[in-house]
Amino acid sequence: MTSPTPDALLGPADVRELAAALGVRPTKQRGQNFVIDANTVRRIVRTAQVRPDDVVVEVGPGLGSLTLALLEVADRVTAVEIDEVLAAALPATVTARMPERADRFALVYSDAMHVTDLPGPAPTALVANLPYNVAVPVLLHMLDTFPTIERTLVMVQSEVADRLAAPPGSKVYGVPSVKANWYAEVKRAGAIGRNVFWPAPNVDSGLVSLVRRTEPPRTTASKTEVFAVVDAAFAQRRKTLRAALAGWAGSAAAAEAALVAAGVSPQARGESLTVEEFARIAEHKASRHEEKEPA
Repeated sequence: MTSPTPDALLGPADVRELAAALGVRPTKQRGQNFVIDANTVRRIVRTAQVRPDDVVVEVGPGLGSLTLALLEVADRVTAVEIDEVLAAALPATVTARMPERADRFALVYSDAMHVTDLPGPAPTALVANLPYNVAVPVLLHMLDTFPTIERTLVMVQSEVADRLAAPPGSKVYGVPSVKANWYAEVKRAGAIGRNVFWPAPNVDSGLVSLVRRTEPPRTTASKTEVFAVVDAAFAQRRKTLRAALAGWAGSAAAAEAALVAAGVSPQARGESLTVEEFARIAEHKASRHEEKEPA
């Protein structure tokens, strides 16, 4: 592999010049905050443990700060960008700053929430600075849609990072925590200061590492059925599971029966349960095991 030139990555002046040339102003609507620090993007690539044989998918590449750092190491990078102006400009930026790697780069102009297929080899890693306002749904969609993604490292709002990596029993443990854990082992992987972004956000950022499970929790319930229990349990998180799952089960008594059958206390609350326990509850919903009356 030919090494990229030392100045291939974008610095603060480069980012502002590119933005000015394109007439781009970062928008809150799309949660855009561009990384302007080369050391930070290299740190992200190191923390993600990107390898020379990796096919990396990046969501929300913006002006290309992280894209170029990924191309320094990975075999291929596919970037998914929803902004028309940014999507049109990125291939030219890659060609200008890293011409020896340009043929290893692909751009998909789309909303990541609607992407179901990517060009080239299947992705093995997801590395992204995710827009704060859609971080969790985009992450879960990508993990669900592309099962070949083995390792993920995302930069998200610090509060979102805490939720994703929270263990059962934590005050911030909730729907994102459980659903992410269905797919992967999740942990916090560092903090990112505000001054590495332009414009500087008014919140801190955090890195979250997700290593895909070799197989999801063993259960006879489908993922959709398990996630329905999770959503119901946290929709009224202050209530006991007997009460919170009444609508899901059909009645409080039916919810209690499913909980007891799953070995979970009806007086427990959703924030105390593991993803495996939610799966067991889903298995015991009455409608799954109703026996037909004899003729």
